[in-house]
Amino acid sequence: MNASFKLSEIKDVVIKGIKKHIDERGWLAELYREDEIDGSIFPQMAYVSLTMPDVKRGPHEHVFQTDYFCFLGPSDFKIILWDNRKDSPTYLNKMVLFLGENRPAALIVPPGVVHAYKNAGGKNGLVINAANKLYAGKMKKEQVDEIRHENDAGTVFAFD
Repeated sequence: MNASFKLSEIKDVVIKGIKKHIDERGWLAELYREDEIDGSIFPQMAYVSLTMPDVKRGPHEHVFQTDYFCFLGPSDFKIILWDNRKDSPTYLNKMVLFLGENRPAALIVPPGVVHAYKNAGGKNGLVINAANKLYAGKMKKEQVDEIRHENDAGTVFAFD
């Protein structure tokens, strides 16, 4: 693929601000609510990952899965998204976001949108994902729904 991406919004990618309710005990934040998201992306599983400073994850994409990432801190992340859906009106668009401690948000990434992130905040960072598909299917007996680009030295999905 010899693609040239344009920096612009991507159809179906949603950024939802997350409000931290802070008091003397700490804080609480609602990550998702059934009355605020489409039923087709209701989580089937959730996980949390810790990413060390300056470490990248991705780029990869899913054929069927929608990711529902939550970037809350305690670090900030640079996120890059590329619309790789040939039938999308925003095909070949690229988005660059900074989410996390200074801008807590949920990020909905639909299938076919390549995504990668890097911990750019200088401290260990947590990312929560509440995906709408089970990793490796029921009882982990199915093929993993990922197209990995990070090991391809010639990929057009370069994290800059």
